[in-house]
Amino acid sequence: MKAIVQDRYGSPDVLALREIAMPAVAEDEVLVRVRAASVHPDVWHVLHGRPYVMRLAGLALRRPRHPVPGIDVAGVVEAAGARVTRFRPGDEVFGETIKGYQWRNGGAFAEYAAAPEAALARKPERLSFLEAAAVPTSGLIALQGVQSQGRVQAGQSVLVNGAGGGVGTFAVQLAKAFGAHVTGVDVAAKLDMLPAIGADRVIDPAREDFTRGRYDVIVDIPGNRTIADCLRALTPDGTYVIIGHDGYGAAGGRWLGSFPRTLKLVAMSPFVRRLPRLDFSPPRKREGLTLLKEHVEAGKLAPVIDRAFPLAEVPDAIRHLETGGVQGKVVIALT
Repeated sequence: MKAIVQDRYGSPDVLALREIAMPAVAEDEVLVRVRAASVHPDVWHVLHGRPYVMRLAGLALRRPRHPVPGIDVAGVVEAAGARVTRFRPGDEVFGETIKGYQWRNGGAFAEYAAAPEAALARKPERLSFLEAAAVPTSGLIALQGVQSQGRVQAGQSVLVNGAGGGVGTFAVQLAKAFGAHVTGVDVAAKLDMLPAIGADRVIDPAREDFTRGRYDVIVDIPGNRTIADCLRALTPDGTYVIIGHDGYGAAGGRWLGSFPRTLKLVAMSPFVRRLPRLDFSPPRKREGLTLLKEHVEAGKLAPVIDRAFPLAEVPDAIRHLETGGVQGKVVIALT
């Protein structure tokens, strides 16, 4: 099969399209004929092996253990392992190619990929494969921030900082689906898109300081304001949720990245009621994907696609992503 292969850490220049063997499928996995995949910041981090602490937390020191990048996938089940009960050949599915956190290559940038049954769901009928591939990782992160940590409820005022990116576009729509009044913050070039996906108000941070407002929940994706600033912008019973995107290495050190900020929040959370208790348990992907699918089928959630690239142009897709100007998601199309 054809696949994008990464032999070492580095820029997109280290990636190459090659012919490699088909992936082996474990008893609890399915073989997916990949119709589409997507690019997101976790792919960038694994490509570069940064921050370096990630190499101790799931990667490897000198080169990735798994040579084929990519985690999000949408496609058709080709074969199923002996213990798989929910899918059979011919089923259209979407999800991720790994069970736990996205700290390693998952093999999605290939014509075929092995994926755990527990990390997949049936593809929403109203989405194309390209659209479905945009949902899993960014949608699950947004769902965790809005529902699990933010506990957004009807009638609340919710601000999404970084609303125009991959996670942000899902966070805006989910908060709106839960009945909130949503304010979206992002650079001027992305603001025109936000009302169309549910934002009631938009803020250009170059013109207005969002921390001077008052919100019940702040979902902070870039983390480009101090924790103190954001806490001051909350109502007395408000909640601050940090996603922690570090701007492709620009906002964090090479060794630890944005982990120090996360550890600070962990230390503060037992003593600051407006910080949610951080949960490091493995993500429940099956349940999350099922809920995302329900919102899609109800017409309350739709991915925003910035641009699609063919498999051979994955390096260009990653370069486009790291410009920071992407609106929504960058996807990879396979025939």
